[in-house]
Amino acid sequence: MARVKRGVTTHARHKKVLEQSKGFVGRSSTSYRIALERLEKALRYAYRDRRVKKRDFRALWIQRINAAVREHGLTYSRFIAGLKTAGIEMDRKVLAAIAFDDPESFAAIVKRVQAVL
Repeated sequence: MARVKRGVTTHARHKKVLEQSKGFVGRSSTSYRIALERLEKALRYAYRDRRVKKRDFRALWIQRINAAVREHGLTYSRFIAGLKTAGIEMDRKVLAAIAFDDPESFAAIVKRVQAVL
C-alpha cells in the first residue's frame, strides 16, 4: 500500500482559513491556530447578528413612525390600530420610509387614520 501524504490538503485548508481571516488584528490574521479560533467566533457572531439585524431594523422603523406620528398628535399604538381598522395594509418598513422621505404623503395617511379613529 502506498503512503498517503496530506501536505497539499492541509495547506489548502490552512490557506482558506487565513484568507477568510484577512483583516483581523495581530496574529489572528497570520497564525493558523489563532486565526481559526477568531474565524469561528466571527462566523458565530455573523450567524447570530443576521437575526439580530432584523430586530434592530424593526425597532428603528417603529421609532421613526412614532416620531412622525407624534407630530400629528397621535401615538404609535393608536396609529397602528387605526391603520388596521382603516384597512390600510402597509408594513413598518414602507411606513418609515414614507415618513422619512415624504412627509406630505405620510400626513395624508395620518389624516385617513384619524378620520377612522
